[in-house]
Amino acid sequence: MIRFLLGLCALLFAVSASAQAGGRFVEFDQPGDIGQVHVTVWLPPGYDAATKRRYPVLYMHDAQNLFFPKRSNFNKVWAADKAALGLIRSRKVAPFIIVGVDHPGATRFLRYFPTRVASAPLRQGTEGFAKGKLGGDEYLSFLGDTLKPVIDARFRTRVEPRYTAVASSSMGGLISLYALTERADIFGKAAAVSTHSPLIDPDLLAKQPAMAEGVKADWRRYLSTRLGAPGGRKLWMDHGTETLDAHYAPYQAVLDEGVAAAGWTRGKDFESRVYKGTAHEENAWAARLPEMLGWLLSDWRP
Repeated sequence: MIRFLLGLCALLFAVSASAQAGGRFVEFDQPGDIGQVHVTVWLPPGYDAATKRRYPVLYMHDAQNLFFPKRSNFNKVWAADKAALGLIRSRKVAPFIIVGVDHPGATRFLRYFPTRVASAPLRQGTEGFAKGKLGGDEYLSFLGDTLKPVIDARFRTRVEPRYTAVASSSMGGLISLYALTERADIFGKAAAVSTHSPLIDPDLLAKQPAMAEGVKADWRRYLSTRLGAPGGRKLWMDHGTETLDAHYAPYQAVLDEGVAAAGWTRGKDFESRVYKGTAHEENAWAARLPEMLGWLLSDWRP
């Protein structure tokens, strides 16, 4: 019996140590003006032992597709915790916390739409087509004014914008770029991955060249009036060349020009990369996540 108990204790210790080696998850539902939102927090290995240490934070949208294949609509994920572990273990970046925020399902497009980017006619037309109100500003308010104070109070975070990043893909890439622009008081870094730079259905824009040029004009106006100088901020943008990403290059070129015109230096303040042969899907984003985070978070030094 004693031998059995000793063996059981050893097994439990090994399981616990293995779990801690991969970090641990905390999940909760956060109420707010946009409704109740499910949040998944990943704490890096050593968080519980280093009681005096404070950690940078990476906020990521579409949390259903970040960590757990069973929660994903596509049975594939970014494996964001695995990418973070690799960067931390190789000492490319300091240990950091990931805060994953669920999307709302059918109204995801509305929640992530960067409202101020679009001109009034495009906003009105989009709301009419989607049968709902564009909610990007309300979502940023939830992130910055509701969720972040809860995260900062509950976990040992570094609260400054330099140590607060935001990232996601497609429409989530749009809202990440929007967060860096509209809430620079909170977010100092953003990764806009496979950014849905056409804003709306690119097939529709391909059939209506005047509307496509209008979207480009909206981006030029927005970036020239709202982005401002980097001021220590960093921005990563990218896209592939297959499936939905095949439509992005002409619009991304406008973003690149606008960001550079605002005084951002490529390679220092921003990156914009093309991944040839890659599609608009989680496996592609997971493959390049270590590269993008390694660049974006490089000043989070171990």
